[in-house]
Order: sequence, then structure tokens, then C-alpha cells
Amino acid sequence: MGRRWVVRAVAPSYTVGAACVIERDDGSVLLVRLVYRDGWGLPGGLIKRREPIADCARREVREEVGVDVELTSEPAVVVDGRAQRVDVVFRARLAAGADPDGARPSSAEIREVRWFTAGELPTLQHEAVTALGALAASVRDDQAAAASPSAGPGGGPLALAAVAALAQRSAGGGAGDPGD
Repeated sequence: MGRRWVVRAVAPSYTVGAACVIERDDGSVLLVRLVYRDGWGLPGGLIKRREPIADCARREVREEVGVDVELTSEPAVVVDGRAQRVDVVFRARLAAGADPDGARPSSAEIREVRWFTAGELPTLQHEAVTALGALAASVRDDQAAAASPSAGPGGGPLALAAVAALAQRSAGGGAGDPGD
């Protein structure tokens, strides 16, 4: 008990959140624009006390863009020591019966919601770039471990890797400061 108190007293404090890279069958990715930030990002937010992280990811998507999703990957974790933030990122698709055109701003903090193909990615927030890269790397690692081919045309691991690569390139073009 005393050790835990000492660790909490001297250890840095981090916020923990979840985000989703939501893909359509054609490989497009759903992005959101926040009212208080420049650039586009992923739907997501902070975890509630004692909430399982996967539940947090699904809840945040529902609250922000009004659709239900199914998580389709193990999470990738991004730790930003400078911002003292841990982001747990899941790959997701719309739940059965959900309409892709039904995604809309459902929260006062969301200005705009839109599907983007890899070739038309807008300027992304720093967190979105690092999340896409981490998730693409984890998909590649899982694939190499299983020695399996790509999931095929559309929304397979190669599509996610292409989106992450393009996002990384767009970061050089003003994806925003990590402190935005």
C-alpha cells in the first residue's frame, strides 16, 4: 500500500484515451475536424474510470460521429511523453447495418466528419499521423508473424499501410504541432 502511494506521488501523470481508424470496404478512412483544433483527426477521446479501453473506443465513436463500430484489430499503443498522453488505437469498421453516410457530427466538439481515400488525405493532426503509423506497423508485424498475405483489395493491411505512409508525408506539409 505504501509503495503504491510513493509511486503515484513521484511518477508522471498521463491521460489515457482511445481512438479508432474506421475503414470502409473501399479503404476510405473516416476523419473528424474538431472545433478547437486545426487539421483532421481520428474519432476518440479519454477513458472513463474503470472503463475497458475497447468500450471507450466504441463509446467515443458513437458520441462523436453517431455510428456504431466493430473493432477489427488488436490495439496499437502510442505514448507521447511530451504531452503525457497514452493513446490506444484500434482498427474498426462500421457495425453491421450501419450506413456510412450516417456518420455525422454528434458532439459539440466535432465540426465536420468525412470519409477520405488514401489519395485525398487532408492535413492531419500530429496524433492522427502517429496513430496511423503505429496501427499500420502493428498490422505489418502481425502479418509477418502469421506469414499471411494481405487481406486483399479494399480495406486490407496494405490499404492501411498506404494511408499511414501518405499521412506521414502529409505531416511534412503542416500536419500541426504536437502541442496543438
